[in-house]
Amino acid sequence: MQKVIGMLAVIGLVSMMPLSSEAQPGGIGSALVGCCFGVRTAGAFNEGKQLHFRDWARLIPYAGVVFAVWDGVDGAQGMTSQQLQQTYGVTYY
Repeated sequence: MQKVIGMLAVIGLVSMMPLSSEAQPGGIGSALVGCCFGVRTAGAFNEGKQLHFRDWARLIPYAGVVFAVWDGVDGAQGMTSQQLQQTYGVTYY
């Protein structure tokens, strides 16, 4: 139960942060994104990118493993950031 409450608290804090590119890079929002999703996602967040649904899905207990494996399969197939950008759009990658 504590994990669920913690997950909801993090989602609430991250969702209240400004996601526009005019926001200053760094700060508590980037720190939370870095802690939850990793340094690469935090760097993209600082550049004004939004979090992709596959990033959010990793917060779901047990089901997040499916998305982690999905990301691993994409990586094993040679998926590049440019291909992800063409598939999902400039907003995320």
